[in-house]
Amino acid sequence: MEGPELSTSTGKQSWEIKAANKRASILANIPREWRLEPLDLEKAANQREITGSFIQQFLNEEEVTIIQKDSVSLVADIKDQNYTALQVTRAFCKVAAIAHQINNCLHEIFFDQALKRASELDDYVNEHKSTMGPLHGLPISLKDQFHVRGTDTSMGYVGWISTYEGRNDPHLTHKVDSQIVTELLSLGAVLYCKTSLPQTLLFGETENNIIGRTLNPVNQNLSCGGSSGGEAALKALRGSTLGVGTDIGGSVRIPAAFCGVFSIKPTHNRFSYRDVANVIPGQTTYASSVGFLGTTIDALQLIMSSVLSTQPWLRDPNVAPIPWRYDMSRNTLLRATDDGKAKSGSCLKLGIFWTDGVVTLQPPISRGLRLAVDALTKAGHKIVNWLPPPQKDAKRIHLSFLRADGHHDVHKQLNLSGEPLIPPLRETFGLEEPMSLLEYQRLTLEGRDYEAAYSDYWNSLTEEDGQAVDAVIMPVAPHAAVIPGKYYHTAYTEAINLLDYSVAVIPVTKADKNIDLPDKDFVPVSEVDAKNWAAYDPEIYHGAPVGIQIVARKYEEEKVWAIGKIVHTILEDYLKHA
Repeated sequence: MEGPELSTSTGKQSWEIKAANKRASILANIPREWRLEPLDLEKAANQREITGSFIQQFLNEEEVTIIQKDSVSLVADIKDQNYTALQVTRAFCKVAAIAHQINNCLHEIFFDQALKRASELDDYVNEHKSTMGPLHGLPISLKDQFHVRGTDTSMGYVGWISTYEGRNDPHLTHKVDSQIVTELLSLGAVLYCKTSLPQTLLFGETENNIIGRTLNPVNQNLSCGGSSGGEAALKALRGSTLGVGTDIGGSVRIPAAFCGVFSIKPTHNRFSYRDVANVIPGQTTYASSVGFLGTTIDALQLIMSSVLSTQPWLRDPNVAPIPWRYDMSRNTLLRATDDGKAKSGSCLKLGIFWTDGVVTLQPPISRGLRLAVDALTKAGHKIVNWLPPPQKDAKRIHLSFLRADGHHDVHKQLNLSGEPLIPPLRETFGLEEPMSLLEYQRLTLEGRDYEAAYSDYWNSLTEEDGQAVDAVIMPVAPHAAVIPGKYYHTAYTEAINLLDYSVAVIPVTKADKNIDLPDKDFVPVSEVDAKNWAAYDPEIYHGAPVGIQIVARKYEEEKVWAIGKIVHTILEDYLKHA
């Protein structure tokens, strides 16, 4: 299935041909017995939802049983020898193969490498009578920013294909593992694929000139989000239970909320970014975080505690030397019963951020917030309205840093192949003069002052009753999984990147055309508010996942994970009895 090696009149491949060849090579790495018939592909293209029973029709009974398990159960099953690592890996490779064919969510497939690794792990158990580590035999997917020896990292740029981040360096190309990749392998993980992302990374949807667009498998009218969009889509299709992404403006949170899965964005230097590809890598004032996506909340704790057990700060001096603090997560969990109800005298105090005053929440999102408030209140937890310094200021500052180089880094990478910007980015990513150093320094101080003001506001709410706010519940976006091309407002996530707070995302409900009706008397407060409201169509959005983000302060990953677990438990029980 290799594409034609055609040449232009200059003797070089055109970017279109390079992209076509790459697409063909991805499909060529799928075993023939896992390739779908044209009729099946056509059925998938015309199906609103391709998760659950649709994708399971291509699997046998054992494979369905395996992929429906969560990460923690799979690790336990392999340890107890209920399944071999090879059985589990083969099942997830097969589902990932099918997922890509019907959802276009992978950039790299290295199943042969994964199956060999799984077989070696089984041999290890036979020889040592124990597993290699806490992730032994667990297939983990990676966003296509993470380097894995023997495979490409294109990061959505045509000019990066078959190179090391655009450089033709034989000492680096296909010969580097990102630090976190090395750590995952040392813990016994199996790596098998890399997932799709948008050109530039700086986009809340997933589209590039190599594979095109990745849609939302829960509702194919809509986007899977971005930039870790392929990761979330693969989770929704059960082609992965746990994966690694990144987040500089919402990139693990947006896709998780859009696809109905879980994610966590840590403070940026809690996990290693060493040898991870990135856009505008010299912009470190508001740096990107390595984050995680999973099909359960417990999967996130499993991978974070496991990776931190390797002491990543010894190999990456930028990582904060903070091991996983079991006491912090345990003490938070002990403030509620097993079903999430507040224990006497130890309830959670949670802020609720209803709107940023710039873009109004569409009906499914406002209902999701109300559900969370009702459920938490009935469970005995304390709710306070959250009215912090304007998040539009945080977005403006944060966005200024992402554009500070005048998009020169982006255009440098585009020029390697001559590929153009994808249509959604052409208006906003044109080449400009870089920001001056004096302006850069002025904005740095403005950002510093915003962080201080936000912290002061947080502290001020302790004065009311002597209890500090534990975390804040807020929208991820003003809409559920968005109609492609209609993502107009990213402040709900970007403001939190400027603060560099720890954030978990959990699913709440799904859009319902019979309940989530637009307000006929709605009056927009701005032009973008009007555009966002006009984009809402109950019929198109029906069935789209609705998620919320739970925001704690810096370096509170353990606490925000535990609060996410409590809130999710409460919501599950509440909706079951609603």
